[in-house]
Amino acid sequence: MQKSKSSQFEFIALMASLMAIVALAIDALLPALDIIGKDIGTTSLSDNQLLITMIFLGLGVGSLIFGPLSDSLGRKPIVYLGLGLFVMASIICIYAEDLNTMVFGRILQGIALSAPRTVSIAIIRDSYEGDYMARIMSFVTVIFLLIPIVAPAFGKFILDLYNWETIFYVQIVFALLAGIWFYKRQEETLNKPNRIRFTPSLFVEGTKELIKFKTTIGYTLISGFITGSFMVYLSTSQQVFELQYGLSEEFPYIFAGLAISVGLATFLNGTWVLKFGMRRLVNWAMIGFLGISLLYVIIFFGKQNPPIEVVLTFFGLQFFAIGFLFGNLRSLAMQPVGHIAGIAAAITGFISTMMAVPISALIGMFVIDSVMPLFIGFFIFSLISIGILFYLGTFKKPA
Repeated sequence: MQKSKSSQFEFIALMASLMAIVALAIDALLPALDIIGKDIGTTSLSDNQLLITMIFLGLGVGSLIFGPLSDSLGRKPIVYLGLGLFVMASIICIYAEDLNTMVFGRILQGIALSAPRTVSIAIIRDSYEGDYMARIMSFVTVIFLLIPIVAPAFGKFILDLYNWETIFYVQIVFALLAGIWFYKRQEETLNKPNRIRFTPSLFVEGTKELIKFKTTIGYTLISGFITGSFMVYLSTSQQVFELQYGLSEEFPYIFAGLAISVGLATFLNGTWVLKFGMRRLVNWAMIGFLGISLLYVIIFFGKQNPPIEVVLTFFGLQFFAIGFLFGNLRSLAMQPVGHIAGIAAAITGFISTMMAVPISALIGMFVIDSVMPLFIGFFIFSLISIGILFYLGTFKKPA
């Protein structure tokens, strides 16, 4: 189903807004981690990282609930349900007085936000397919990445004027505005004849159908490794730039600059994907991701952190490669399973996120006084991912 250029632009912006709530909930909180930690009685860096990683845990678990429900009840009701739950979870975070309550609130936020995130991907798959789907996904991601660019600076601005609780209030307002826009302008994309009756065996049957497609499983596993690598950066970036490099005031702008690197690659992907194809771009990006991380490890292994300009250059190149991976990997995984788009988006999202959370937690434990563990992690997981690409045969058939 193709749309006119004007309606297509609004569709892209709307889908990006639904996904952007996730980015706002994560990235706007980064400058406040130390302050929140002190208020809830923890000064441990690893405990503070939980406020970032645990929302991803919720995203993974929640997708298993809301994906199948969207195949059964339609896309739009599930988005409303998720946004309502997100408001409740945000209120829990606002009034949290200890780490356990805050972590519970963050997990619940993740569960809630899995609804608009999973359903938006299913809606895109309902409306487009093939390289055109990857093109739309790329442009959605570009707009979505505007939030990580500005969110840390916005979060610090709120902290300077008010308090960390206000960050959560802003998230609530943004979610409500996106929900109203969605209600007013987005039509239901899953017609009743195409809905699947919700039964206890729906997940089992959907999983059996999904595993028939080795490309879906393969690209989902790669997505998990790449997401996990990037999640380590998200959860440790405040620690790296503020504590290791002493750049507390500059941190929001550094974060924004690196997000621009991802955004530029994602924008170029939207332009190039119709010319080169998803698989060829993924191959190139994975080779680049591997090579950049290996180069850093070879040059700086056993040494102290290099100057900030050097680290930012390597991070920027890594994230430029990642910009060609996020949308394409998800589109390649979803391409064969359009007939079960909702549950497929749920299961693939669950797998990649459940892989990413322990990867992030494991590597994050070693990020104490050096960024080297980050680049070692980048190298290991890109190497494994390229092995999966060889298994899938995409280097033999790149078109």
